[in-house]
Amino acid sequence: MIVLLLGLALFLGVHSTRIFADDWRRAQIARIGLNPWKGMYTLTSLVGLVLIVYGYGQTRIAPTELWSPPVFTRHLSGVLIIPAFILLAAAYVPGTRIRRAVGHPMVLGVKVWAFAHLIANSRLGDLVLFGAFLVWAVVLYIASRRRDRRDGTVHVVGPASRDAIAVVAGLAAWALFATWLHAALIGVRPFA
Repeated sequence: MIVLLLGLALFLGVHSTRIFADDWRRAQIARIGLNPWKGMYTLTSLVGLVLIVYGYGQTRIAPTELWSPPVFTRHLSGVLIIPAFILLAAAYVPGTRIRRAVGHPMVLGVKVWAFAHLIANSRLGDLVLFGAFLVWAVVLYIASRRRDRRDGTVHVVGPASRDAIAVVAGLAAWALFATWLHAALIGVRPFA
């Protein structure tokens, strides 16, 4: 559990600098430059991610069961992940109405992903991992939307085809992950 917690602290900590230490972040970028900052940010994120994956894997070896979720929550979780994948895709397709509506589709997608996994999983490691991501995403989303309002951020909307691309890409990624990648990478078949 210590490795998982350390990984979460590194990964979510570096991804929270704009929330809790934006002045310090800007000062560091001014001092060392944008590319070195991005390099350190990326390296810290990767180390945190590796620790999360390893630490979470360790919690699954000798799991601590906290409750027994009803079977339907597994199916509900699989369905909730669909909009999470669409939101993730919309984060990378510029000019979508989705981005204009929600502001930060990736962060909202992480919220949905974390919530969906929390309702379907019952181990302590699950609660720590998905709970940490859910809390982080809620805080980041609120802070990001507040910053958007303060700065008068307006998301430009392109043709409807951009939303269609995001939806199709999200659905394709969901189908691939639900039918094959989740089992191959995580060892769990979502709809088995």
